[in-house]
Amino acid sequence: MVFAAGNDALGKTFYKVHLLSARGGIVQSSSTVSFLTAPTKDLPSGTIDTLLIAGGDDAGLRELSANAAVKKWAVRASEKARRFGSICTGSFALAQFGLLDGKRVATHWSACSALAEICPGAQVDANALFVNDGRLWTSAGVTTGIDMSLAMVASDLGDAVANMIAKRLVLYARRPGYQSQFSPVLSAQSHADAPFSELIDWIRENLSQPLEVPRLASRVSMSERTFLRNFTRRVGETPARFVETLRLDQTRVFLAAGMSLKEIASKVGYLTAAQLSKAFDRRFGMTPLLFRELHCSGTRAGVDSD
Repeated sequence: MVFAAGNDALGKTFYKVHLLSARGGIVQSSSTVSFLTAPTKDLPSGTIDTLLIAGGDDAGLRELSANAAVKKWAVRASEKARRFGSICTGSFALAQFGLLDGKRVATHWSACSALAEICPGAQVDANALFVNDGRLWTSAGVTTGIDMSLAMVASDLGDAVANMIAKRLVLYARRPGYQSQFSPVLSAQSHADAPFSELIDWIRENLSQPLEVPRLASRVSMSERTFLRNFTRRVGETPARFVETLRLDQTRVFLAAGMSLKEIASKVGYLTAAQLSKAFDRRFGMTPLLFRELHCSGTRAGVDSD
């Protein structure tokens, strides 16, 4: 879908997409959608630029992984391709083919432990939406495969084309690979109930304001001691740590949007850009400007103002 949209955006064929299976023909997916495929043997392994293995149900992945001819073809194709990888649990096929050892990889959050167990030589990142480790690209789930494909297109054709595709597909935003599979708010609210779930929404909407324990406890009509104990038990973090998590997560979003550090600091509740930079470095092991340089190709860190 993304690569076909890339052709439309360019007005010419840059990507030629092939749907392949072991034997070819009509293949019904685990979601009941059927695809017309060509057999892998019909496409010489040396002609592939980008090889991606899609995920599926356990039975289908086991059958794919056990097919000696497909394994031989996939290994050869991955060796010759400019890049290769998987979408969602397609990573299990890559693991069975011996293509993940020594690599940092992503897969669906529910399958991270299982992948780490069958492939101890890989570093499974349970948080990332997608991971690019050299020529290897792996994504966490179906929709994150779109994010990963957009990143590939951006690498091939530039951010402008990738953004045009995202707009055409009516995506809210292009999500970077470093972003967690679950936002801090969603993760916290999955464990919290009233009145903390409502408080979490209020915190998210008021990051620029002072958010110390006395004020938060007052909003839920609890003593500070009771609030601190209950919040930490329900959310899994102290209030101070959770507030910092939300502020720094939003900082990454603003950095990607090109805001100056001074402007970001005022929006997320830090008195100065230096204070924000210190907290960011402590949490992520790099300065905000280095983060922008590494992850946000559409901005220039050198023009930021502290």
